[in-house]
Amino acid sequence: MSKKKKPSVLIYTDGACSGNPGPGGWAALLSWNGKEKEISGGEPDTTNNRMEMRAIIEALKALTRPCRVEIRSDSALIINAFKQNWVGSWIKRGWKKSNKKPVENQDLWKEMLKAMKPHDVTWTKVKGHADDERNNHVDGLAVEASKQYQ
Repeated sequence: MSKKKKPSVLIYTDGACSGNPGPGGWAALLSWNGKEKEISGGEPDTTNNRMEMRAIIEALKALTRPCRVEIRSDSALIINAFKQNWVGSWIKRGWKKSNKKPVENQDLWKEMLKAMKPHDVTWTKVKGHADDERNNHVDGLAVEASKQYQ
């Protein structure tokens, strides 16, 4: 019996916050097989980092089966947390950073790890507010989403 190849999905994500903390929005653009789907949402009292994380979590949760996923984000924190395995170090230290202080937003890091489980995820850092059309698009969607909470 041949093992079915996991579908490939490209996901652009972004978060926005009016004030930090303040009302925030998140958005994601999922692309696969020439199709695209946009999702977005927000919260009345949040931070930019929480909205960046929420965008990734909700995008992963929107996938209906295990996939090969490339996440493109302008969040250096999130990209570095996975590419430089900060998350692995945090877990080993009981969710503490190298300075012994607790990792911020542990609830969302844990939720993100859970959402990643069924998928093969790779991370790509994109330059924010630059010439990446799709990144600019999700930025606009996140800003629009945040306006519903202002």
